[in-house]
Amino acid sequence: MSVYAIGDLHLSFGTDKPMDVFGARWDNYVEKITAGFAALGDGDTCVLCGDISWGMSLSESAADFKFIDRLPGRKLILKGNHDYWWSTASKMAAFFSKEDITTIDILNNNAFIIDGAALCGTRGWFFEEETGSDHDRKVMNREVLRLEASLKAAGDAPEKLCFLHYPPVFKNYVCRGILDVLHRYNVRDCWYGHIHGLGHQYAVTGLYEGISFHMVSADYVQFSPVKVR
Repeated sequence: MSVYAIGDLHLSFGTDKPMDVFGARWDNYVEKITAGFAALGDGDTCVLCGDISWGMSLSESAADFKFIDRLPGRKLILKGNHDYWWSTASKMAAFFSKEDITTIDILNNNAFIIDGAALCGTRGWFFEEETGSDHDRKVMNREVLRLEASLKAAGDAPEKLCFLHYPPVFKNYVCRGILDVLHRYNVRDCWYGHIHGLGHQYAVTGLYEGISFHMVSADYVQFSPVKVR
């Protein structure tokens, strides 16, 4: 069984949010996603690193989730900044059950163990100590706690793989809170999304403070999930 990751599918089957306005690379992106997922088998797992659906509610996102459900493999989803449909884990699980969506699980304050590796993660956040608002500070503090809860849920798994929506490092920005948690739990690999278009040139990929960072925004990875292990 293999593990894959991709972020920012930005599906909009139930809403009117065409992505081609963001450049030619988004032309026919649903077809590109379908082609990219063809590499996965039913026994594989793909982590979707946030910004999954433009729907404002679970009902508006139903067609998007049914599309994802039809793609090969098991999918683990975490929240992105545009996932306004996100609700409590119990409500989302009930919704998936009602809609007969069977291949999607929620990565939030928990971990999934696959072949000895723990898949952990949370949304993350951007917060500048000097200029950030009290609101942003509170959101960041909650995200740090959620990440720690997820890593704690991994128990004594020998390998902990981290998945985020926001990058902990980007250009000259460093999120010390998130990095400190990654170091404390001996995380050596982290995958993230969120960054698009011209921002790709400022993305941090490769080693930073001994952690390997991997950007998997859909338009960066040509809409094909990246094999994690």
